[in-house]
Amino acid sequence: MELVFLVDKCQKNLIIDYIGVVRISILTLGNLLYPLRKIMSRSTRSRSRKAGLPPGSLVYTGDRGEKPVKITVIDYDENHYQEQEVKTVEECFEFKDKPTVTWINVDSIHQASVIDAIGKSFGIHPLVLEDVMSVGQRPKMETYDSYVFIVLRMLRYNEQRSEIEDEQLSLIVGHNFVISFQESEVEGDVFNPVRIRIREGKGYIRRMKADYLAYVLIDAIVDNYFAIVEKLEDKTEQVEESVLDNPSPRTLQEINLLKRKLVFIRKTLWPLREAVSILERGESEIFSANTILYLRDVHDHTVQLIDTIDSLRDIVSDMTNVHLSNISNRLNEIMKVLTIISTIFMPITFLAGLYGMNFEHMPELKWRFGYPILLLVMLTIGISMFTFFKRRKWF
Repeated sequence: MELVFLVDKCQKNLIIDYIGVVRISILTLGNLLYPLRKIMSRSTRSRSRKAGLPPGSLVYTGDRGEKPVKITVIDYDENHYQEQEVKTVEECFEFKDKPTVTWINVDSIHQASVIDAIGKSFGIHPLVLEDVMSVGQRPKMETYDSYVFIVLRMLRYNEQRSEIEDEQLSLIVGHNFVISFQESEVEGDVFNPVRIRIREGKGYIRRMKADYLAYVLIDAIVDNYFAIVEKLEDKTEQVEESVLDNPSPRTLQEINLLKRKLVFIRKTLWPLREAVSILERGESEIFSANTILYLRDVHDHTVQLIDTIDSLRDIVSDMTNVHLSNISNRLNEIMKVLTIISTIFMPITFLAGLYGMNFEHMPELKWRFGYPILLLVMLTIGISMFTFFKRRKWF
Protein backbone atom coordinates (compact mmCIF):
# COMPACT_ATOMS: atom_id res chain seq x y z
CA MET A 1 0.00 0.00 0.00
CA GLU A 2 2.84 2.39 0.81
CA LEU A 3 4.45 1.72 -2.54
CA VAL A 4 1.17 2.31 -4.35
CA PHE A 5 0.70 5.55 -2.43
CA LEU A 6 4.24 6.61 -3.37
CA VAL A 7 3.60 5.90 -7.03
CA ASP A 8 0.36 7.89 -6.97
CA LYS A 9 2.12 10.79 -5.24
CA CYS A 10 4.96 10.79 -7.77
CA GLN A 11 2.52 10.71 -10.66
CA LYS A 12 0.59 13.62 -9.20
CA ASN A 13 3.80 15.61 -8.70
CA LEU A 14 4.82 14.84 -12.27
CA ILE A 15 1.49 16.09 -13.61
CA ILE A 16 1.71 19.23 -11.47
CA ASP A 17 5.23 19.96 -12.71
CA TYR A 18 4.22 19.46 -16.34
CA ILE A 19 1.31 21.85 -15.83
CA GLY A 20 3.72 24.28 -14.20
CA VAL A 21 6.09 24.11 -17.18
CA VAL A 22 3.25 24.80 -19.61
CA ARG A 23 2.02 27.67 -17.45
CA ILE A 24 5.53 29.09 -17.20
CA SER A 25 5.94 28.94 -20.98
CA ILE A 26 2.71 30.85 -21.48
CA LEU A 27 3.68 33.47 -18.87
CA THR A 28 7.14 33.81 -20.38
CA LEU A 29 5.78 34.46 -23.86
CA GLY A 30 3.16 36.87 -22.54
CA ASN A 31 5.59 38.87 -20.42
CA LEU A 32 8.15 39.15 -23.20
CA LEU A 33 5.52 40.34 -25.68
CA TYR A 34 4.00 42.82 -23.23
CA PRO A 35 6.39 45.73 -23.97
CA LEU A 36 5.84 45.23 -27.70
CA ARG A 37 2.05 45.23 -27.22
CA LYS A 38 2.29 48.38 -25.09
CA ILE A 39 4.44 50.23 -27.61
CA MET A 40 2.33 49.18 -30.58
CA SER A 41 -0.90 50.08 -28.78
CA ARG A 42 0.28 53.58 -27.87
CA SER A 43 1.81 54.19 -31.30
CA THR A 44 -1.35 53.02 -33.07
CA ARG A 45 -3.50 55.18 -30.82
CA SER A 46 -1.33 58.21 -31.60
CA ARG A 47 -1.61 57.73 -35.35
CA SER A 48 -5.32 56.98 -35.26
CA ARG A 49 -6.13 60.25 -33.46
CA LYS A 50 -4.20 62.26 -36.04
CA ALA A 51 -5.41 60.38 -39.11
CA GLY A 52 -6.28 62.75 -41.96
CA LEU A 53 -4.94 65.88 -40.21
CA PRO A 54 -2.28 68.07 -41.83
CA PRO A 55 1.29 68.20 -40.42
CA GLY A 56 1.61 70.45 -37.39
CA SER A 57 -1.89 69.73 -36.08
CA LEU A 58 -1.93 69.92 -32.29
CA VAL A 59 -3.64 66.77 -31.05
CA TYR A 60 -2.89 65.32 -27.63
CA THR A 61 -2.36 61.59 -28.04
CA GLY A 62 -2.19 60.62 -24.37
CA ASP A 63 -4.89 59.75 -21.87
CA ARG A 64 -6.89 62.85 -21.09
CA GLY A 65 -7.17 63.37 -17.37
CA GLU A 66 -8.99 65.87 -15.23
CA LYS A 67 -5.81 67.53 -14.02
CA PRO A 68 -5.72 71.19 -15.15
CA VAL A 69 -2.79 72.78 -16.92
CA LYS A 70 -0.27 74.23 -14.47
CA ILE A 71 2.36 76.76 -15.62
CA THR A 72 5.24 77.69 -13.33
CA VAL A 73 7.77 80.37 -14.17
CA ILE A 74 11.20 80.71 -12.56
CA ASP A 75 13.21 83.74 -13.63
CA TYR A 76 16.72 84.30 -12.26
CA ASP A 77 20.25 85.51 -12.65
CA GLU A 78 23.16 85.76 -10.22
CA ASN A 79 21.53 88.51 -8.16
CA HIS A 80 17.85 88.04 -8.90
CA TYR A 81 15.29 85.28 -8.37
CA GLN A 82 11.57 85.15 -9.05
CA GLU A 83 9.21 82.16 -8.97
CA GLN A 84 5.50 82.20 -9.56
CA GLU A 85 2.63 80.09 -10.82
CA VAL A 86 0.84 82.01 -13.56
CA LYS A 87 -2.91 81.76 -13.99
CA THR A 88 -2.95 82.44 -17.74
CA VAL A 89 -0.46 81.54 -20.42
CA GLU A 90 -0.13 85.18 -21.48
CA GLU A 91 1.52 86.09 -18.15
CA CYS A 92 4.70 84.21 -19.05
CA PHE A 93 5.18 86.06 -22.36
CA GLU A 94 6.68 89.09 -20.59
CA PHE A 95 9.75 87.01 -19.70
CA LYS A 96 10.59 86.33 -23.34
CA ASP A 97 12.95 89.24 -23.98
CA LYS A 98 14.45 89.53 -20.50
CA PRO A 99 18.24 89.17 -20.22
CA THR A 100 17.76 86.82 -17.25
CA VAL A 101 17.29 83.06 -17.53
CA THR A 102 13.64 81.97 -17.59
CA TRP A 103 12.40 78.46 -16.94
CA ILE A 104 8.78 77.90 -17.92
CA ASN A 105 7.44 74.54 -16.79
CA VAL A 106 4.09 73.32 -18.16
CA ASP A 107 2.41 70.44 -16.35
CA SER A 108 -0.34 68.61 -18.27
CA ILE A 109 -0.20 69.26 -22.00
CA HIS A 110 -3.68 68.20 -23.11
CA GLN A 111 -4.85 71.75 -23.93
CA ALA A 112 -3.77 72.58 -27.47
CA SER A 113 -4.59 76.29 -27.03
CA VAL A 114 -1.94 76.66 -24.31
CA ILE A 115 0.75 74.88 -26.33
CA ASP A 116 -0.13 76.87 -29.45
CA ALA A 117 0.02 80.20 -27.59
CA ILE A 118 3.47 79.43 -26.15
CA GLY A 119 4.68 78.30 -29.56
CA LYS A 120 3.55 81.48 -31.30
CA SER A 121 5.02 83.74 -28.62
CA PHE A 122 8.47 82.07 -28.60
CA GLY A 123 8.59 81.30 -32.33
CA ILE A 124 8.43 77.51 -32.05
CA HIS A 125 7.87 75.52 -35.25
CA PRO A 126 4.43 73.83 -35.50
CA LEU A 127 6.04 70.43 -36.04
CA VAL A 128 7.86 70.81 -32.72
CA LEU A 129 4.60 71.65 -30.97
CA GLU A 130 3.02 68.61 -32.63
CA ASP A 131 5.79 66.42 -31.20
CA VAL A 132 5.25 67.97 -27.77
CA MET A 133 1.64 66.79 -27.74
CA SER A 134 2.38 63.43 -29.40
CA VAL A 135 3.40 61.45 -26.34
CA GLY A 136 5.09 58.06 -26.41
CA GLN A 137 8.06 59.18 -28.51
CA ARG A 138 11.60 57.94 -28.17
CA PRO A 139 14.21 60.36 -26.78
CA LYS A 140 15.67 62.61 -29.48
CA MET A 141 17.29 65.99 -30.14
CA GLU A 142 16.56 68.42 -32.98
CA THR A 143 18.40 71.68 -33.72
CA TYR A 144 16.64 74.79 -35.04
CA ASP A 145 17.88 78.31 -35.74
CA SER A 146 17.17 79.87 -32.35
CA TYR A 147 16.47 76.90 -30.09
CA VAL A 148 17.04 73.18 -29.49
CA PHE A 149 14.23 70.68 -29.08
CA ILE A 150 14.86 67.67 -26.81
CA VAL A 151 12.52 64.79 -25.98
CA LEU A 152 13.23 62.69 -22.88
CA ARG A 153 11.48 60.01 -20.84
CA MET A 154 11.02 60.75 -17.14
CA LEU A 155 10.83 57.53 -15.12
CA ARG A 156 9.45 56.85 -11.65
CA TYR A 157 9.38 53.66 -9.61
CA ASN A 158 5.99 52.90 -8.07
CA GLU A 159 6.78 51.18 -4.77
CA GLN A 160 3.22 49.96 -4.19
CA ARG A 161 2.82 48.21 -7.54
CA SER A 162 6.56 47.56 -8.13
CA GLU A 163 6.17 49.06 -11.59
CA ILE A 164 8.13 51.63 -13.57
CA GLU A 165 5.98 54.56 -14.67
CA ASP A 166 7.10 57.01 -17.30
CA GLU A 167 6.00 60.21 -18.97
CA GLN A 168 7.27 62.26 -21.85
CA LEU A 169 9.28 65.38 -21.11
CA SER A 170 9.91 67.90 -23.89
CA LEU A 171 12.53 70.63 -23.53
CA ILE A 172 12.83 73.71 -25.74
CA VAL A 173 16.13 75.42 -25.01
CA GLY A 174 16.73 78.97 -26.25
CA HIS A 175 19.45 81.51 -25.55
CA ASN A 176 17.78 82.84 -22.42
CA PHE A 177 14.90 80.46 -21.74
CA VAL A 178 14.03 76.83 -21.17
CA ILE A 179 10.47 75.58 -21.66
CA SER A 180 9.67 72.14 -20.25
CA PHE A 181 6.46 70.31 -21.12
CA GLN A 182 5.53 67.43 -18.79
CA GLU A 183 2.93 64.89 -19.74
CA SER A 184 2.10 64.50 -16.05
CA GLU A 185 0.26 61.17 -16.10
CA VAL A 186 1.45 60.85 -12.49
CA GLU A 187 2.11 63.40 -9.78
CA GLY A 188 5.50 64.96 -9.15
CA ASP A 189 8.80 65.10 -11.02
CA VAL A 190 12.53 64.78 -10.39
CA PHE A 191 13.24 68.52 -10.65
CA ASN A 192 12.65 69.52 -7.03
CA PRO A 193 16.41 69.42 -6.19
CA VAL A 194 17.00 71.72 -9.18
CA ARG A 195 14.39 74.16 -7.94
CA ILE A 196 16.00 74.16 -4.50
CA ARG A 197 19.42 74.88 -6.00
CA ILE A 198 17.98 77.82 -7.92
CA ARG A 199 16.14 79.22 -4.89
CA GLU A 200 19.14 78.96 -2.59
CA GLY A 201 21.72 79.88 -5.22
CA LYS A 202 23.75 76.71 -4.71
CA GLY A 203 26.43 75.76 -7.22
CA TYR A 204 26.93 77.47 -10.57
CA ILE A 205 23.35 77.41 -11.77
CA ARG A 206 22.50 81.05 -10.95
CA ARG A 207 25.67 82.25 -12.67
CA MET A 208 25.19 80.23 -15.86
CA LYS A 209 22.95 80.61 -18.90
CA ALA A 210 19.91 78.67 -20.10
CA ASP A 211 22.00 75.92 -21.70
CA TYR A 212 23.41 75.03 -18.28
CA LEU A 213 19.87 74.87 -16.86
CA ALA A 214 18.97 72.44 -19.65
CA TYR A 215 22.01 70.33 -18.74
CA VAL A 216 20.96 70.31 -15.08
CA LEU A 217 17.46 69.12 -15.99
CA ILE A 218 18.83 66.34 -18.22
CA ASP A 219 21.29 65.36 -15.52
CA ALA A 220 18.48 65.15 -12.93
CA ILE A 221 16.57 62.74 -15.17
CA VAL A 222 19.65 60.57 -15.75
CA ASP A 223 20.48 60.54 -12.02
CA ASN A 224 16.95 59.32 -11.33
CA TYR A 225 17.65 56.42 -13.70
CA PHE A 226 20.44 55.36 -11.33
CA ALA A 227 17.96 55.22 -8.44
CA ILE A 228 15.60 53.03 -10.46
CA VAL A 229 18.40 50.74 -11.64
CA GLU A 230 19.53 50.37 -8.02
CA LYS A 231 16.04 49.16 -7.07
CA LEU A 232 16.15 46.69 -9.95
CA GLU A 233 19.53 45.42 -8.72
CA ASP A 234 18.02 44.79 -5.28
CA LYS A 235 15.07 43.02 -6.89
CA THR A 236 17.47 40.92 -8.96
CA GLU A 237 19.26 39.74 -5.82
CA GLN A 238 15.95 38.78 -4.20
CA VAL A 239 14.79 36.82 -7.25
CA GLU A 240 18.20 35.13 -7.52
CA GLU A 241 17.90 33.91 -3.93
CA SER A 242 14.40 32.63 -4.67
CA VAL A 243 15.66 30.74 -7.74
CA LEU A 244 18.37 29.00 -5.74
CA ASP A 245 16.41 28.34 -2.53
CA ASN A 246 12.77 27.81 -3.46
CA PRO A 247 12.08 27.81 -7.21
CA SER A 248 8.44 27.90 -8.30
CA PRO A 249 6.36 28.99 -11.30
CA ARG A 250 5.86 32.32 -9.53
CA THR A 251 9.65 32.78 -9.45
CA LEU A 252 9.93 32.58 -13.22
CA GLN A 253 7.09 35.03 -13.56
CA GLU A 254 9.05 37.48 -11.41
CA ILE A 255 12.11 36.87 -13.59
CA ASN A 256 10.16 37.72 -16.71
CA LEU A 257 8.67 40.84 -15.14
CA LEU A 258 12.17 41.93 -14.17
CA LYS A 259 13.41 41.25 -17.68
CA ARG A 260 10.55 43.35 -19.07
CA LYS A 261 11.57 46.31 -16.89
CA LEU A 262 15.18 46.02 -17.97
CA VAL A 263 14.20 45.91 -21.63
CA PHE A 264 12.02 48.99 -21.15
CA ILE A 265 14.81 51.01 -19.50
CA ARG A 266 17.34 49.94 -22.11
CA LYS A 267 14.92 50.98 -24.86
CA THR A 268 14.83 54.42 -23.23
CA LEU A 269 18.57 54.75 -22.61
CA TRP A 270 19.86 53.95 -26.10
CA PRO A 271 18.18 56.90 -27.89
CA LEU A 272 18.95 59.10 -24.88
CA ARG A 273 22.63 58.34 -25.32
CA GLU A 274 22.37 59.27 -29.00
CA ALA A 275 20.65 62.58 -28.18
CA VAL A 276 23.25 63.52 -25.55
CA SER A 277 26.02 62.50 -27.94
CA ILE A 278 24.68 64.94 -30.55
CA LEU A 279 24.58 67.73 -27.96
CA GLU A 280 28.08 66.81 -26.85
CA ARG A 281 29.45 67.25 -30.36
CA GLY A 282 28.52 70.95 -30.19
CA GLU A 283 26.39 71.10 -33.33
CA SER A 284 24.18 73.81 -31.81
CA GLU A 285 25.21 77.35 -30.91
CA ILE A 286 22.79 77.27 -27.97
CA PHE A 287 25.13 75.09 -25.90
CA SER A 288 28.43 76.69 -24.98
CA ALA A 289 31.75 74.88 -24.80
CA ASN A 290 31.65 75.00 -21.02
CA THR A 291 28.24 73.29 -20.89
CA ILE A 292 29.37 70.67 -23.41
CA LEU A 293 32.00 69.55 -20.90
CA TYR A 294 29.21 68.82 -18.43
CA LEU A 295 27.19 67.03 -21.12
CA ARG A 296 30.13 64.65 -21.57
CA ASP A 297 29.62 63.61 -17.98
CA VAL A 298 25.93 62.92 -18.70
CA HIS A 299 26.97 60.86 -21.72
CA ASP A 300 29.33 58.82 -19.53
CA HIS A 301 26.48 58.24 -17.08
CA THR A 302 24.19 56.95 -19.83
CA VAL A 303 26.92 54.57 -21.02
CA GLN A 304 27.40 53.36 -17.45
CA LEU A 305 23.67 52.80 -17.08
CA ILE A 306 23.51 50.83 -20.32
CA ASP A 307 26.42 48.63 -19.19
CA THR A 308 24.68 48.02 -15.85
CA ILE A 309 21.40 47.15 -17.58
CA ASP A 310 23.20 44.76 -19.92
CA SER A 311 24.88 43.06 -16.97
CA LEU A 312 21.55 42.71 -15.17
CA ARG A 313 19.96 41.27 -18.31
CA ASP A 314 22.70 38.64 -18.51
CA ILE A 315 22.15 37.76 -14.85
CA VAL A 316 18.39 37.52 -15.35
CA SER A 317 18.84 35.34 -18.44
CA ASP A 318 21.12 33.03 -16.45
CA MET A 319 18.50 32.88 -13.70
CA THR A 320 15.94 31.76 -16.26
CA ASN A 321 18.22 28.94 -17.39
CA VAL A 322 18.94 27.93 -13.79
CA HIS A 323 15.25 27.91 -12.93
CA LEU A 324 14.33 25.79 -15.95
CA SER A 325 17.22 23.45 -15.13
CA ASN A 326 15.91 23.05 -11.58
CA ILE A 327 12.48 22.15 -12.91
CA SER A 328 14.03 19.70 -15.36
CA ASN A 329 16.03 18.13 -12.53
CA ARG A 330 12.86 17.74 -10.46
CA LEU A 331 11.18 16.00 -13.36
CA ASN A 332 14.19 13.75 -13.78
CA GLU A 333 14.17 12.86 -10.08
CA ILE A 334 10.48 11.97 -10.22
CA MET A 335 10.98 9.90 -13.37
CA LYS A 336 13.91 8.12 -11.73
CA VAL A 337 11.81 7.22 -8.68
CA LEU A 338 8.98 5.98 -10.89
CA THR A 339 11.41 3.93 -12.98
CA ILE A 340 12.97 2.33 -9.90
CA ILE A 341 9.55 1.47 -8.47
CA SER A 342 8.47 -0.01 -11.80
CA THR A 343 11.70 -2.01 -12.02
CA ILE A 344 11.18 -3.42 -8.52
CA PHE A 345 7.64 -4.49 -9.35
CA MET A 346 8.55 -6.10 -12.68
CA PRO A 347 9.73 -9.50 -11.29
CA ILE A 348 7.01 -9.42 -8.61
CA THR A 349 4.39 -8.78 -11.28
CA PHE A 350 5.85 -11.60 -13.34
CA LEU A 351 5.52 -14.09 -10.48
CA ALA A 352 2.02 -12.91 -9.67
CA GLY A 353 1.03 -13.25 -13.31
CA LEU A 354 2.67 -16.65 -13.64
CA TYR A 355 0.84 -18.21 -10.71
CA GLY A 356 -2.34 -16.44 -11.66
CA MET A 357 -2.73 -18.61 -14.79
CA ASN A 358 -5.41 -21.28 -14.65
CA PHE A 359 -3.38 -24.33 -15.69
CA GLU A 360 -4.09 -27.65 -13.96
CA HIS A 361 -0.56 -29.09 -14.00
CA MET A 362 1.31 -26.57 -11.89
CA PRO A 363 2.93 -28.54 -9.04
CA GLU A 364 3.51 -25.49 -6.89
CA LEU A 365 -0.24 -24.89 -6.59
CA LYS A 366 -0.60 -28.06 -4.50
CA TRP A 367 2.11 -27.13 -2.03
CA ARG A 368 0.92 -26.46 1.48
CA PHE A 369 3.31 -23.57 2.01
CA GLY A 370 3.37 -22.37 -1.62
CA TYR A 371 1.55 -19.10 -0.93
CA PRO A 372 3.74 -17.88 1.94
CA ILE A 373 6.86 -19.07 0.12
CA LEU A 374 5.84 -17.08 -2.97
CA LEU A 375 5.19 -13.97 -0.86
CA LEU A 376 8.58 -14.44 0.80
CA VAL A 377 10.27 -14.74 -2.60
CA MET A 378 8.53 -11.58 -3.80
CA LEU A 379 9.54 -9.69 -0.66
CA THR A 380 13.12 -10.93 -0.95
CA ILE A 381 13.35 -9.84 -4.57
CA GLY A 382 11.95 -6.39 -3.76
CA ILE A 383 14.29 -5.86 -0.80
CA SER A 384 17.29 -7.12 -2.76
CA MET A 385 16.63 -4.80 -5.69
CA PHE A 386 15.95 -1.86 -3.38
CA THR A 387 19.24 -2.51 -1.54
CA PHE A 388 21.13 -2.84 -4.82
CA PHE A 389 19.76 0.48 -6.12
CA LYS A 390 20.50 2.17 -2.82
CA ARG A 391 24.11 1.02 -2.80
CA ARG A 392 24.57 2.27 -6.35
CA LYS A 393 23.15 5.62 -5.22
CA TRP A 394 20.58 5.65 -7.95
CA PHE A 395 18.16 7.45 -5.65
